[in-house]
Amino acid sequence: MNRKGALRGLWIMLILIVDIALDRISKNYIRHNFEYHEEILPFKYNYHFLITRTENTGAFLSLGDSLENPWRFMLLTLMPAAVLLFGLIYVLMKTNLHKLTVLGIILVLAGGMGNLYDRWVYGGVTDFMLIKFKWFQTGVFNVADMSIMAGVGILLVHSFLNDRKIKNKAQEGSEEKVEV
Repeated sequence: MNRKGALRGLWIMLILIVDIALDRISKNYIRHNFEYHEEILPFKYNYHFLITRTENTGAFLSLGDSLENPWRFMLLTLMPAAVLLFGLIYVLMKTNLHKLTVLGIILVLAGGMGNLYDRWVYGGVTDFMLIKFKWFQTGVFNVADMSIMAGVGILLVHSFLNDRKIKNKAQEGSEEKVEV
């Protein structure tokens, strides 16, 4: 492996570790300082963002929380672990990916690993943030979930911009052929 490849791998691992660490720190703080379903308004005049501790024993929005073992273990722990391992190997080995693609994948992986760790160690994922308006309310989420959403957002925006760039080049190429 050349120096550039080693540096790239170190950056990937650093971003991954920092993201997972932020998730771990926030969940540990909530787990040790908040009671279940206790609601705190962290900002004096903002009634739309609150902190409330919950434990999610399922996946996204508690999907699968009523599954019995071994199905629960296979679908909520074993399969995600395999997908996350494959994703990490992919992003480390595929060196020709665009930097935004790499960042998006890393954020998704870090969020998935943070939540998988909780599920493995505690049997459920600690969620604690909630956004609430009269007309809109999120499910309770955590830093790992924000990381996953940011990663997916980056991947979608990059894909959209890349598609537009390809279409613009194709149009320019067809216009040049017509002018000749």
